[in-house]
Amino acid sequence: MVVILVVEDDEMSRDMVTRRLVKMGYAVITAADGGEAIEIARGQRPDLVLMDVCLPGVDGVEATRQIKADLRTSAIPVIALTALNTSADVRRAIQAGCDDYETKPVAMGRLNNKIRKLLPAADFSS
Repeated sequence: MVVILVVEDDEMSRDMVTRRLVKMGYAVITAADGGEAIEIARGQRPDLVLMDVCLPGVDGVEATRQIKADLRTSAIPVIALTALNTSADVRRAIQAGCDDYETKPVAMGRLNNKIRKLLPAADFSS
C-alpha cells in the first residue's frame, strides 16, 4: 500500500485531504509542521509527501530542502500543496526540491494523477 505523508497545519484541511486519500486507497500519516514532517520522513520513509508551503516554525519550503538534502529521504517525491499560486511561488517550491505543485482548493482527481505519475512503480491495487 502506498503511504503518503500529509503535512498541513490547518486541522480541517489536513483531515479533509486525509479522508479523501484514504478513500482512494492510500495509507496516510500526518504532520502539522515542517519540523515534524522532517522527523517523520526520516523515521517512516513514506512513499510521497504532500507539503503545505505556509507552516509554522519550519515552513514547507525549508522542510522540503531538508528532506531532499538527506540521503535517506532525498528520493521521496514531494508535492507542494498550497494556496500560493504565482509563478514565483511555484518556482520557489520547485527550487526547494518539490517534484510537483498543486494549488488549494485541492482537485483530488488531478492530485491523484500527479501521485501516480510520481510513483510509477507503486502497487495501487491495495
